[in-house]
Amino acid sequence: MSEMLKVKRVVLHSRPGKNGQPAPENFHVEETSLSTDLKHGELLVRTLYLTVDPYMRCRMNEDTGTDYLLPWRLSECIDGGGIGIVESSKSEAFAEGDIVTSFNWRWQSHDVMDGSHLQKIGRLEGCERVVGICGSDQKCQALVSELGFTAAVNYRKGDVHSALKENCPKGVDIYFDNVGGTISDTVISQMNKDGHVILCGQISQYNKDVPYPPPLCDETQEALRSKNITRERFMVLNYMDKHEKGLIQLSDWVKTGKIKVLETIMNGLENMGVAFCSMMTGGNIGKQIVKISD
Repeated sequence: MSEMLKVKRVVLHSRPGKNGQPAPENFHVEETSLSTDLKHGELLVRTLYLTVDPYMRCRMNEDTGTDYLLPWRLSECIDGGGIGIVESSKSEAFAEGDIVTSFNWRWQSHDVMDGSHLQKIGRLEGCERVVGICGSDQKCQALVSELGFTAAVNYRKGDVHSALKENCPKGVDIYFDNVGGTISDTVISQMNKDGHVILCGQISQYNKDVPYPPPLCDETQEALRSKNITRERFMVLNYMDKHEKGLIQLSDWVKTGKIKVLETIMNGLENMGVAFCSMMTGGNIGKQIVKISD
């Protein structure tokens, strides 16, 4: 008879609606039992850290609006990026004590996972100026003093258009877009000919019932066309073959101080919903993660 392990997990309790604001009450923590009888190739893992990210807002809807993301199901365990430690293994590739990661880590304290689905675990080159846009003076200070940005603009204070003109007097060549909406319209209006927009996210639009990518206003579309500005979607799922190599390179840069890491850490599986909602409203500085266990 297999041994049963008591585990806690987070399920989607309710949906906020396509035009609604997510709330901690949309998430529910419950206790369940997990069989520790491992099959060949499986691992028993204990969750160390879970991540909450803007794209997850789309998964709270019945229809994510994309063909590469499935919606979370009501009353079922939520999943996303996570890191954990192997406590027991029936896989030749992993041993007890290994640290493993996955993009499809369930939000629970322990899990049995297929080892084939797991992996072991500055100023931009050539850029004259790097300017960040964020939502608080504290974040602006962190970008400049800790991460080495040339300047930072607080979009909640003053005129973003004027501040961007002041800090990018020669215009904008590359825009890494994680926000969308009026801020992106402002940046694109000041971009140079043959510039490039890297479309990574559109967090300002995720609580609205619009397609992805959200439609642009006529003025912004004309700016892209007339200035020959490329605007391409960046999805990490398109580069899974480079994931392991990327982790190794990034780890080396962090260890040698070439990249600095800012994180906002909340503790406890029961706070996953709180952490998610805080991240969606800008309550984090750097990456928002939740520590599940030591």
